[in-house]
Amino acid sequence: MRESLTFRSPRRAPLLQVTKSAIATIAAWLVAGWLVQGPPPIFAAIAALLVVQPSINQSFTRAIERSVGVIVGVLIASLLGIALGDLTWVILLSAGVALVVAWALRMSPGTTNQVAISAVLVLALGTATPNYALDRVLETLIGAVIGVIVNTALVPPVLVPAARAKLDVLGRELAGALERLADALEQPQTSQTLEGLLLEARLLRPVRDAAADAINDAADSLSLNPRSRRHRSDLATMQRLLDRFSPVVTQVIGMTRAAYDGYEQSIADEPSVRAIAEQLHRAAHDVRLEFALPTGDRDEPVVEEPALTRPLQIQTPSAAHWVLVGSLLMDLHRIHETLREPQG
Repeated sequence: MRESLTFRSPRRAPLLQVTKSAIATIAAWLVAGWLVQGPPPIFAAIAALLVVQPSINQSFTRAIERSVGVIVGVLIASLLGIALGDLTWVILLSAGVALVVAWALRMSPGTTNQVAISAVLVLALGTATPNYALDRVLETLIGAVIGVIVNTALVPPVLVPAARAKLDVLGRELAGALERLADALEQPQTSQTLEGLLLEARLLRPVRDAAADAINDAADSLSLNPRSRRHRSDLATMQRLLDRFSPVVTQVIGMTRAAYDGYEQSIADEPSVRAIAEQLHRAAHDVRLEFALPTGDRDEPVVEEPALTRPLQIQTPSAAHWVLVGSLLMDLHRIHETLREPQG
């Protein structure tokens, strides 16, 4: 309940974003006030404020939503005002009619709200005359255009570095999960440590999802962005890397679950299990290498070339451990194929 009532965001909006919103709002007020004579240009200021978004693509989309919503809302308010006057009940009626019309036209939620707001504002703040309605539409268009221009001209946002950071986190966590699983196979473990190992492995899914969301946001930030050319190749490389290693996340979780379900204290003495653990250490090294992360974080000498050079070949394991060994080998083979996959 406490979290549902909070009005604070986990993170502050970038100061640059706030600055651009303020500049766009002031510029829209001044320009619209100069070009469109009459009441204060409230519609222009609101449009500019709402149009400045984290990406140019979102700004353009919001500008379209805002403009279409205002045009439809003003049209509804004008028709009702001319026909019924500007009484209080007409204002309330206009809000209802606007929502119904937007629903009938299958407008987006943002556009639907804008239709109703515009209809109410036109009847509440002004007179329902054709000239007044046309001026409010012009104000909105001016504010939307200025918002897009400001967001494009003043350091248009590029979210590729943020996506790179999220992808690096995925690489580090994936390599760390492989290392932890290898250590667990080499040394006797308690039930508590095994539960913690499984929990940490399952946390790879939200890390992978966060990286995917960051890459999607970065792609959105490059749409219609004049700075996009030098970043598109980097983003494409990150997307390919995420696509390659997303299945590995599932495989590492599966291997950890298999170790959790089939673990016995004597497993550390099984030669085939120790061989698998060594391969997991090598796979962790290669994951860091693929993600361009430091690979020399262990005591052994740094190997800058791929360490997992060939599939593991072992003898038949003991009868007590063959189910676990077989499960681990299947996923290890898939990880090996991913790491040896040529990059396009």
